Amino acid sequence: MTTEKPDCTSILLGVSGGIAAYKSAEIVRLLKKRGFDVKVVLTENGARFIGAETLAALSGHQVYTEMFARSRSEYIGHIALSDWADMLLVAPATANIIGKFANGIADDLLSTVFLSCDCPVLIAPAMNVRMYSHRVVQENIEKLGRLGAAFVGPDTGELACGSSGRGRMSQPEAIVDEVASMAKHGKDLAGLSILVSAGPTREMIDPVRFISNRSTGKMGIAIARAAAARGAKVTLVAGPCAVELPSAVEVVNVTSAEQMRDAIIDALPKHQVLIMTAAVADYTPAQPLSQKIKKGESSLSLELVRTSDILVDVSELRAKDQVIIGFAAETENLLDNARKKLAAKGLDMIVANDVSRADSGFGVATIAATLLWPDGRQKEVPLSTKDELANAILSEVIALRTP
Repeated sequence: MTTEKPDCTSILLGVSGGIAAYKSAEIVRLLKKRGFDVKVVLTENGARFIGAETLAALSGHQVYTEMFARSRSEYIGHIALSDWADMLLVAPATANIIGKFANGIADDLLSTVFLSCDCPVLIAPAMNVRMYSHRVVQENIEKLGRLGAAFVGPDTGELACGSSGRGRMSQPEAIVDEVASMAKHGKDLAGLSILVSAGPTREMIDPVRFISNRSTGKMGIAIARAAAARGAKVTLVAGPCAVELPSAVEVVNVTSAEQMRDAIIDALPKHQVLIMTAAVADYTPAQPLSQKIKKGESSLSLELVRTSDILVDVSELRAKDQVIIGFAAETENLLDNARKKLAAKGLDMIVANDVSRADSGFGVATIAATLLWPDGRQKEVPLSTKDELANAILSEVIALRTP
């Protein structure tokens, strides 16, 4: 977790009326711990779930709840709050407040502050799964995205109403990580289209068995999420990932290496950058069976054939100004193997990581890596979160595209 002081320091937290409002206290605490100054706007319905006194004690500021204060000493206008804020974070954001934002309705302090803000806006939706999936809500979210608002979550899981699905507000730690990233980098990738691959592939042996690997997709998803937060238009080609896919990007779901190749080749002309993090199978069964293999008395031999090398195919099709970045997940001779791959596949940069390390392999939250360039340069990225490595890689994308 990064502890360096953020470039923007004043966060205005809007808390609207959902059960997830109880998590807003932890969001304030974590923001303060990261070095941010926090003020809170609490809606009338939000106050039904969490007390203003709690948020005031944690933030060190009075909590703002009313458009029209009872006395001049309590008054601070929505313009003054907007002028103070370096970023507006709304967590939780209900379907109601998202609808107000998207349609220019200003009938309480929070919706009025939103309309007067010219700072970055980050929204953390929280609602019932049926509400979140409703076409009206999705259109409002898409509209706000087009207008420049960023979103974090929601996650999939058990909801307060007892149902399960997508709609649960992201955890406070993830929300604060997103705030820190936006505060540090802003929208420095705006106007850039980035194609990212993530996760493993599955090569079917029969209808119930397959060859795969231990990749969870965490690294590629971290890159896609960070790129979207920094203003890029992102397409994520995802194998069968074990973690939640981001909502702010276009997702193309695939299963096999062949499907991943086809999806990437199809999307490549529409993107300026490809970051290939997926752990694509090198071999696939020569003759997948249409029926389940029954257990026999003797051993079973399985013939495997090579899959297509996606990066080699990409190198032959890429435009001159496209940036292509690959990953080298190795268990031995890390740098030598990574340099060979960098040269053989004509990459602009490669990210080498030792997946035999318990703290830097598949499925863990941390990673250590070495960035390598064709001119012989290399840069060590010490053990950090995958979100931090994602942002380090994206900053190098900017450098690679700068003449």
